[in-house]
Amino acid sequence: MSRWPIARFLDAAGVAGAEAVLRNASLHLGGEVVGTVAACEPALDVQNYRECFVRDFAVSVAAFLEVGETDVVRSFVRTVAALRPDEAGSIIPPASGLMPASFTVEREEREDGVRERVVADYGQRAIGRVAPVDSALWWLLIVRAYQRSTGDTALARDPVVCAAIERVLSFYLRPQFEMLPSLLVPDGSSMIDRRMGVHGHPLDIQVLFWAGLRAGLELLSDGHALVEQVFERLVALGRHLRQDYWLDRKRVEVIRRYPVEEFGTLLENPWNLHPDAIPVWTMAWLAEGGGYYAGNLGPARLDVRFFALGNLLAVSTGLATSDQAQALFDLIEHHRRDLLCDSGMKLTYPPLEERDWYTQTGSDQKNVAWSYHNAGTWPMLLWPLVSAARVAGRSELAAEAMTAAAPRLARDAWPEYYDGPYGGLIGRRARLEQTWSVAAVLAGGTLLARPEAPDPFAFERDEALEEAIAQAKPDTVGRID
Repeated sequence: MSRWPIARFLDAAGVAGAEAVLRNASLHLGGEVVGTVAACEPALDVQNYRECFVRDFAVSVAAFLEVGETDVVRSFVRTVAALRPDEAGSIIPPASGLMPASFTVEREEREDGVRERVVADYGQRAIGRVAPVDSALWWLLIVRAYQRSTGDTALARDPVVCAAIERVLSFYLRPQFEMLPSLLVPDGSSMIDRRMGVHGHPLDIQVLFWAGLRAGLELLSDGHALVEQVFERLVALGRHLRQDYWLDRKRVEVIRRYPVEEFGTLLENPWNLHPDAIPVWTMAWLAEGGGYYAGNLGPARLDVRFFALGNLLAVSTGLATSDQAQALFDLIEHHRRDLLCDSGMKLTYPPLEERDWYTQTGSDQKNVAWSYHNAGTWPMLLWPLVSAARVAGRSELAAEAMTAAAPRLARDAWPEYYDGPYGGLIGRRARLEQTWSVAAVLAGGTLLARPEAPDPFAFERDEALEEAIAQAKPDTVGRID
């Protein structure tokens, strides 16, 4: 009998098959399981799908922690903490504090036995050679989820793990070539790991940054030198995202009437956004009500695409206010046919098409419209959907999505993603037996089956942080001292 209580969504054979995929994905080091590989498809010919991706493993962590399997999480945390970028072998060593996108275990047969070593990819082997900005933030969330689930604070105090936490936070809090609290990052540095026009300040990274900083506050010891710096950055980042990224009908009407070419400190339109920054489809989309966080913001640029991961994490990590959380789920309800399918949720919406696709993606054939990152449908998103829905009190919507998707995914051998405007086709280049597609159903289904159980990845309201954000002056929003 499976340990995951998801019979409401899958029959016994489906649950057993899901668990088998997750177990088969185990990556071993020194006799311990230290992660799960990306996919287990028998005919797999793409090498890095046999590696453990830090961001992917977060979903496996959610599944493991919900049934008390903590050893693999602890081993993963220690393994990644011990990795150092200066061992990557790249021309320019990655910065200290960066964590790998993925790693694998290489084994060499020797006369004195088998020698094992961990080989990590910091971008030196990645498509496009882009370093992962999100991995270290996911790692912080994993450490915090482990501590929250087990009550074990010793792991975060372990010298190797503690040093890694300090390196990550110090690195991400460094001054930048900007005066913003958000992170400036290149295309391809997150889950959307190919060129998709999300360079600058993409929402997914900013929400993960917020969550990683909140995790850091819980993991650092009282009185640690970084605590004050982390808190101040959270205040500036939280106000900036809530104020400048949020879109609803009222906000759109304000932006369309902005003055332009302003200079000074107290401005109505500090981003110099022109009325044409709001496309017609957005105005029509918001006419029925609801709201969401925009996909990107920068000088004279407002990317109004809907990015599902960032919006859902905004709710579960406490970035979205209660009103914003309700507005987001109202929007998802209004546009369920566009955003929710019987195979998962759209990663982005709408797709880049025609000339926009050609220029923004570099005519990437994998990211054609309605496929992969370009408005493809992802089963993995069922997990953050459930997590956010529980926080917002909208679990029924998530349960309906899980009820439709779980049997479909099992029948289709757990694809990586789906194609088409309504997610009706298995992705033409999707891998089967994709680990995080399985883990999303196990984790999300268990959260729905146990509504009273805490979610290890969710955050409660922090009254001190909320008060500080509310009291922050508008003219200090973008300044980092």
